[in-house]
Amino acid sequence: MKKPLIIIVLGKSGSGKGTQAELLKEKLGLDYIGSGDLLRARAKKKDFTGKEIAKILAAGALIPTPAIFKLWLDRVEELKTKKNFKGYVGDGNPRKILEAYLIDDALEFYGWKKNVKIILVDISDREAIWRLTRRRICKNCKKIIPFVGEFRKLKKCPKCGGELMQRSDDAIALVKNRLAWFKTDVQPIVNYYRKTGRLIKINGEQPIEDVFRDILKAVFI
Repeated sequence: MKKPLIIIVLGKSGSGKGTQAELLKEKLGLDYIGSGDLLRARAKKKDFTGKEIAKILAAGALIPTPAIFKLWLDRVEELKTKKNFKGYVGDGNPRKILEAYLIDDALEFYGWKKNVKIILVDISDREAIWRLTRRRICKNCKKIIPFVGEFRKLKKCPKCGGELMQRSDDAIALVKNRLAWFKTDVQPIVNYYRKTGRLIKINGEQPIEDVFRDILKAVFI
C-alpha cells in the first residue's frame, strides 16, 4: 500500500505558504491541518480552554505547545481512521522546535514518517514587509488576500464578494515583530530539518503559479 504523503509548509508571514498549502490540497486531494483553523474552532467552545485560546488569539500571542499539539493530535487521529486517506498538508505547525520533535514522533507512531516533505517557501524580510503591509482581508468572511499576482487587482473578496480592508495586525511595527519571532522560534526548526536532510527550499519571490510548480517538482522527485 502506498504511504500517505505528508507535506509540511513553512515560511515567514507573507510568504504565501497558506496559498500554496491550499493549492496542494486541491491538486493532490490531500486533507489539510491548519493551526489557525484548529484554534479558531476550539475558541468557539465556552469551556476553560476555549476561553483561554480566544484570549490569547485576541492578544496576538502564541498558544502554548500542549494546547496546540493536543488539537493537532486529535485531528491526526481523525485522519488515521479516514477511508482512502491520501495524506495531508500542514500549515502553521510546528511553530517551535519542541513541536517539530513531537510531530516527528507522532508521524512515526502513526506510520506516516516514510513519505514526509518539508517545504520552506523562502522570502526576504524586505519582501515580507512589502507584502504584509499591502495585503488585505475580507471584512465578512475573513479570507486573506495576498498582495501578489492577480490578487492585487481584486476590488472585492473572490469568495463572498465582501469588502476588502487592511488587517489591523499588518501595521509595519507588528509585521517586524512577527519577523523577529520567525528568527527566534521558527529558524531553529528550519535548521533542524536542514540538518536532517529533509528541507526543501523554494524561492517564494516568484509568481504564485511558479512557486507551486517548483513545489510540485520537488515533492515528486
